[in-house]
Amino acid sequence: MSRTSRSSRRCAHAADVSKGNPAMALKNVTDTSFDQDVLTSEKPVLVDFWAEWCGPCRQVAPSLEAIAAEHGDKIEIVKLNIDQNPVTAAKYGVMSIPTMSVFQGGEVVKTIVGAKPKAAIERDLAAFLQA
Repeated sequence: MSRTSRSSRRCAHAADVSKGNPAMALKNVTDTSFDQDVLTSEKPVLVDFWAEWCGPCRQVAPSLEAIAAEHGDKIEIVKLNIDQNPVTAAKYGVMSIPTMSVFQGGEVVKTIVGAKPKAAIERDLAAFLQA
């Protein structure tokens, strides 16, 4: 994706975070695997729409990994790089990142935009974590 098209999307939070790779503990999904990995899942799936250049995306990654470790029996958490998989991001109208969308039964049932602390994300996901 060109620098021009990157700038058409904006980070939802301008926090300054240290550079580094987001941890790869979460499954990465692609435009090709999205239907199978997300839309046909038996349990709810939170899709973290992110990009390598987005500091707030890197900031929220450890919280998502912790939630996945603690609640993996109730919700699956996956990552979709919007630069490498623009079709799915466009299909679901992702305009700022990080955007975290919960899919259930093949539909978006909850959307969270912007970097938040783990406790705030857990509050947003309470309905899915109480199963």
